[in-house]
Amino acid sequence: MAADGAYDAARGMIYLDYQATTPLAPEALAAMLPWLESQHANPHSAHRPGRGARAAVEVARDQVAALLPPGGRVIFTAGATEALNWAIKGSGGPLVTLATEHAAVLDTVRYLAANGRAATVRTVDACGLADDAAIAPGTGLVAAMLVNNEIGVIQPIAALADAAHDAGALFLCDAVQGYGRVAIPDTVDLVALSAHKVYGPKGIGALWIRDGVTLDPLLHGGDQEGGRSGTLSPALCAGFGVAARLMAERREADAAHVAWLWAMAIERLPGWAVNGAVEPRYFGNLNVRRDGLDVARLMSDCRGIAFSAGSACASGSGRSSHVLRAIGLTEAQARSSIRLGFGRYTTEEELRNALDAILAAADRQRS
Repeated sequence: MAADGAYDAARGMIYLDYQATTPLAPEALAAMLPWLESQHANPHSAHRPGRGARAAVEVARDQVAALLPPGGRVIFTAGATEALNWAIKGSGGPLVTLATEHAAVLDTVRYLAANGRAATVRTVDACGLADDAAIAPGTGLVAAMLVNNEIGVIQPIAALADAAHDAGALFLCDAVQGYGRVAIPDTVDLVALSAHKVYGPKGIGALWIRDGVTLDPLLHGGDQEGGRSGTLSPALCAGFGVAARLMAERREADAAHVAWLWAMAIERLPGWAVNGAVEPRYFGNLNVRRDGLDVARLMSDCRGIAFSAGSACASGSGRSSHVLRAIGLTEAQARSSIRLGFGRYTTEEELRNALDAILAAADRQRS
């Protein structure tokens, strides 16, 4: 068993919440440790230790950029939320996005709309895909997620980007869940990323900006990143860089592994409905429902399994999933759904044991 799987098993926990966060890759941790233990220089300082730290940051930048389109630059941020806020607030003109986007996009759009910026939130079909790619002329920015964080469906990003450009708009791709897993079309203008969704550390993300695209700054200060202010952490950058390198190196193996786990899970869940499109979809995300299921009771009965009833960002809000409601599920159906997320370090035995426990607990509710 991989080190991360053993780590969870030692605590009696099976981890199936990979959309909320992924385990830190041992290789990423190893890359971070020297910068936490003994190499403490500021990467923006001109002296030799500072230049060494800066060199590590630039290596990481190149590693992250290797999985992105050519003709742009990677700017490190504190996470994807900052990257998305910067891209949306730093652009101009009317906004268009989808009803199934992450709260970091939808809440930012609502804030700007409340303060006078024109914004449209478009519907999706029952599969979770954009109803229509057409964009009204005069739009300033179109924002859409590559892989949905709650239901795993893959949006037609290339078609949406083309439609945005036909309308004279920029296109922002939220690639947090898809980076390194699903190809990002070369035609996008802005890409938001998060390290901890690709086996890297928490607290760092990035915004890729196509050459020639300019954004108003979100943060003011030292302008250390050329448009973004704030001191970078060489440790976090190094961890992100190695995690990105591993995503490239292990892409085919990771994809085959999650596809196998998905097929096994589907076979063991007869009578459960899959929420969202089965194709096109990232197979490490399985969002399913069984009518009448009491999810709160299920999670209580399966305390040894880490899984989700929706986005971690909405946890504790008391609201049902806005994504599931947007694809046409009733309130009762949305509240009878669970999300199982698995990936590189999930073993077949772990998933099988978890599914058996979930099925047994769900069956007890019916009896």
